[in-house]
Amino acid sequence: MAIEAELKAVVRDVKGVLRQLEARFGPGCAEVYRDTYYDAPDAGLMGADRELRVRTVRGAAGTRTLLTYKCARVDEASGSKPEAETRVEDAEAVHEIVRGLGFVPCLVFEKRCRNFAFERDGRQLLATLVELPELGGATFLEVETAAASEAELGPALAVVRGLLAELGIDGADLTTELYTDAVAASGAGVRFGSAADRVRGGGRG
Repeated sequence: MAIEAELKAVVRDVKGVLRQLEARFGPGCAEVYRDTYYDAPDAGLMGADRELRVRTVRGAAGTRTLLTYKCARVDEASGSKPEAETRVEDAEAVHEIVRGLGFVPCLVFEKRCRNFAFERDGRQLLATLVELPELGGATFLEVETAAASEAELGPALAVVRGLLAELGIDGADLTTELYTDAVAASGAGVRFGSAADRVRGGGRG
């Protein structure tokens, strides 16, 4: 399973960072993500720092749905996790399948994103400017690439850090807090039953 080598930062100057991204990589792609996170009835996934998510993406190119599973983080400093993700044809069907397997929805929220895909140092990178309405419009910048193994994670993160430095992102603004934790702690998003109580209590990150 490939590792999502990612760093995330709070953005203080949204317009300035957006201008820099557009100058380097073009206008980007504006999309809205609707994320539904699932957990086992005993909170066994999130309690072990794992994630099961169904994401529906809407943008100018149409609508697509992705099923994602993330293992526990393998690097505490960045929060990077092994990730398996695949596109699914029928959003309603995949929700039914996940529920039928015994998982329960625990949190739903939206992310308003502008994605910039590019290549650097032989790696495919994705920079995403993320606005979360549930957090009062707080904006973050995610930069990610894939690492084939833990041994490759360090070099992959070095490329990511290099871009963040070029964009003027201060290291003090980096965060490993999960969006699920932040949204749940804010009292926003859509929460469900006892799973909502577990998420509201906070998690790792």
